[in-house]
Amino acid sequence: MKIGENIMKKYFIPVGIIVGLFVIAALIFAPKYNQFVNLDEEVNKQESQIETQLQRRGDLIPNLVNTVQGYASHEEEVFTDIADARSRLSGAGNVEEMAEANNEMTSALSRLLAISENYPDLKADKQFTGLRDELAGAENRIAVARQDYNDAVSEYNRNTRTFPGNIIAGLFGFSEKEYFEADDSSREVPGVEFNTEQDDSGE
Repeated sequence: MKIGENIMKKYFIPVGIIVGLFVIAALIFAPKYNQFVNLDEEVNKQESQIETQLQRRGDLIPNLVNTVQGYASHEEEVFTDIADARSRLSGAGNVEEMAEANNEMTSALSRLLAISENYPDLKADKQFTGLRDELAGAENRIAVARQDYNDAVSEYNRNTRTFPGNIIAGLFGFSEKEYFEADDSSREVPGVEFNTEQDDSGE
């Protein structure tokens, strides 16, 4: 019997300790892993919201450009810049590229709207003013979506840097995510004002 007891002490007790440690580790780390999955899904959801709002604004642009061209067809530079920005937005492969293309688009649209100051008939055109107001609303919705996305990224990134989240992040490949950065200078165009929020997390 003593031999059997010695074997149990030699093998089963260490195995029991290992199993116990594993269970404790699972109880500690499993909820954190699940939290990372949820945070990652939230970031993805908010990114989709930005894309949706950008698409809604994009649907307004052709009509806006056509309206302005009817009064100022020679303003080719700004029309080209808008077309280039639309192309970059559609080809953006990540959030950083999307943010850069969006900044270019916002700048180009601001300059497009500024053209109306030189064309009183355009400025008074009901279709133009209606599209301008819709565009301002679209910019506001983009700003809200951007803020919500950056808030989600901030929470996600904070968890990748703090214990025990940093361990889980390293083990399962949860890397920090990019903020959707807005370039305030792209809005600094005289005579044009988008009533959007400028204070984002991560800017």
